[in-house]
Amino acid sequence: MATPWIRKYLPTAKDVPQDGIAQVREFLTSFKKQKKKAVFLYGPSGTGKTTAVHALANELGLEILEVNASDVRNADGVQSKVGIASQQMSLFSRGKVILVDEVDALSGRDDRGGPGAIAAVIADTRFPIVLTANDPWDQKLSGLRSKCQLIEFGPVDHLRITSILKEICVKEGIDYDELSLKTLARRVGGDIRAAINDLQTLAGETKKLTKDQLEQLGERDKEESMLQALTKVLKNSDPAVAVAAFDNVNEDLDGAFLWVDENLPKEYTNPKDLARAYDALAKADVYRGRIRRRQHWHFLVYVNTLLSAGVAVAKDQKYAGFNKFGPTMRLLKIWQANMKYNKRKAIAEKLAQQTHSSAKRTIKELPFIQVLFKAKHPSAAKIADQADLDQEEVEWLAK
Repeated sequence: MATPWIRKYLPTAKDVPQDGIAQVREFLTSFKKQKKKAVFLYGPSGTGKTTAVHALANELGLEILEVNASDVRNADGVQSKVGIASQQMSLFSRGKVILVDEVDALSGRDDRGGPGAIAAVIADTRFPIVLTANDPWDQKLSGLRSKCQLIEFGPVDHLRITSILKEICVKEGIDYDELSLKTLARRVGGDIRAAINDLQTLAGETKKLTKDQLEQLGERDKEESMLQALTKVLKNSDPAVAVAAFDNVNEDLDGAFLWVDENLPKEYTNPKDLARAYDALAKADVYRGRIRRRQHWHFLVYVNTLLSAGVAVAKDQKYAGFNKFGPTMRLLKIWQANMKYNKRKAIAEKLAQQTHSSAKRTIKELPFIQVLFKAKHPSAAKIADQADLDQEEVEWLAK
């Protein structure tokens, strides 16, 4: 099996296309003088966070201990792997850096105490610690952020990605045209890893990169309507057809769930068929939850299979007749609820200013004020005038 090019062409530290690598180098070389004992690298997938740490460790002659946050998870796991390593001297008395990858994957009951345990290790570590995450702003990571120096790794410019791809093409003897290479670099949205993987897929065997090959790759992104996708799932019982239903639809995974959930009862009138279909949908949601909590993206294939083929084969036979599939109303209901909440919050903030109270407390007291407005009590007009409520807000209170 061919070596993945993302491993074969790991860059040196000077070739990592991120300004933040200079800050990481400064942290590692002057660790004992640093006030904070960890750095937190954050940014989109494929922008070189983990690669930068490995490259710097190699440049500086440091041993690197890498753990994935989803592997250590809870407090005991953190202490057994990261805690001990943060106190023990490295092999051959070399310097050491500890890399805790994807800390935003920590969540849920099984990960209880994980972020707090990592924060405790940072406070007492003898060696530099580097954390990485796509999104560092999650509430559960607030304790970690306060103990770390935050360094952003942003999406890489397509011209820099083009340059990286050119170097690989030269080394691999790939015949390419400039426009095709730039197009490939643009389409990945700043993700170097994705660009290199696409290049290997297209030109790894043919040793050519052409416009026609890019167009073939683009077929994967060809859009179909969600109605066509639903027809392949709900009006079909062949799993081979159904499993690819959502591949070319311009809709995210959450949207696909909502569409299936909304239209499933319209088509599956047999209670047993409906129960089996919702069972498949529920299992798909379980796997989706594991992806969100632990970033185990290999579960994505199960999500897609259950959501499509699992729902399709749940029926004993295809249903005759025509049903008009439509978009979910749940998003509209959520939007309406949010609008209602925002209106209530705006009114509460105006009243809170006049009563020298908090908006949170005023929201709890709104039902009593609404009684006055509904009864058209004389004091209601005075309250509206004093708080500068507009006509729409007065009408909301009077409902």
